[in-house]
Amino acid sequence: MTFTITEYSGFTCEKTVNGFKALPKETFEALENFILANVSEKETEAIELLSLSARRGVGKVITARNYVGLIAMTDGTVIEILPKIAGDEIGEDATKRIFLEMLKTLRDITFKDFNVSSLHVDRLNLFEIFIKMFLDEVTALAKQGLKSAYTPVEANEKFYKGKILTSQNIKQNLVNKQRFYVLYDDFNANRPENRLIKSTLRFLLKATHDGRNRQHASQLLTLFDRVDYSESYYEDFSKCLIDRSMNHYDKALSWCRVFLLGNSFTAFAGSKVALALLFPLEKVFESFVAAKLRKHVGRAINIRTQDATYSLFDIPRRAFALRPDIVLEFGERTVVMDTKWKLLSDTDRNSGISQSDMYQMYAYGKKYGADRIVLLYPYSDKIGRTDIGYSSRDSVRVDVRFIDLRNPDKSISEILSEVSNLLEWIG
Repeated sequence: MTFTITEYSGFTCEKTVNGFKALPKETFEALENFILANVSEKETEAIELLSLSARRGVGKVITARNYVGLIAMTDGTVIEILPKIAGDEIGEDATKRIFLEMLKTLRDITFKDFNVSSLHVDRLNLFEIFIKMFLDEVTALAKQGLKSAYTPVEANEKFYKGKILTSQNIKQNLVNKQRFYVLYDDFNANRPENRLIKSTLRFLLKATHDGRNRQHASQLLTLFDRVDYSESYYEDFSKCLIDRSMNHYDKALSWCRVFLLGNSFTAFAGSKVALALLFPLEKVFESFVAAKLRKHVGRAINIRTQDATYSLFDIPRRAFALRPDIVLEFGERTVVMDTKWKLLSDTDRNSGISQSDMYQMYAYGKKYGADRIVLLYPYSDKIGRTDIGYSSRDSVRVDVRFIDLRNPDKSISEILSEVSNLLEWIG
């Protein structure tokens, strides 16, 4: 079964109470053990991922924090955690599509080129969608042909080939003179890259609960008949060849690392957890906005991301580094942008903008001599004003603007147009 929640909502054990979704007892306990196992090893990340608490009249509650993605249990249960987008007005399918579009901008090449419209988000959970992405990638790779290589073979053959291994030959063939114990090179597809792909296909064939994915994985496995399964994932990954002739393997091998080693943004422990693919929304939103800005800015505008030009203090050298998400240079004019993943609300003090974030923006304004600081949040239907601004008498101006994730290109275009007009007016 698939259980889906959005960030900051949660689960209770067996009974639906106060808006929390119910999980079967066995699944709830497995998820609870997963949280506890990771608190002992990686306390800060576990707290950000999921929190465990007890509430009067409700009992134990597991609440999602600021990581989204999926947790796949060994019994086939999948927990989906989706971002909370523009309040509650859009459905799970639309949210899933937006989230997948955001993932495409991550630097990990795994997600870059997939077509969200072809992924059947209406019938597949995130785990099955990721499986389908991998299967499609292996299909594309197979059409180009599996790469072969010379691999050493040590065997007792009926023919003499390569180099005879004297000690082994005496031991094996002292009586039977018709065989030769030899070492030779054989040109075949049994190379580490293909072994890893075959091992991933076997893992996913057991893990998938979607009939089409299962059939697709079975068909692909037949193409690897003469390839062994990997006996050591880490050893085979270390042997993978990286050159131009193997470029078309890159994406498939990235998926292999995800599925075989559990590599996403995080690595979590848990005996009942088969796979945890979890992504911090701060990083996903930051990457998404930067990618959209690159698409819209003209050649006259220089854009830098995660800029490390300045530190808060110069003595000692580069103490407390400043690293704004985006720096735009319009000729001699500078605009610093920073992204924050938080749904603001008119009912919160200062609309929910934290004082520490404003300290950070003020430091950016001073050190960069910025003409404008723009603080970017995802659009929220709980905020009335979308043109919030703050200014100080020492020439620091911070504008708060919003990216509507249902139409991000329009939002980015309007923000850039507004910034350009302001800079022209200042000039």
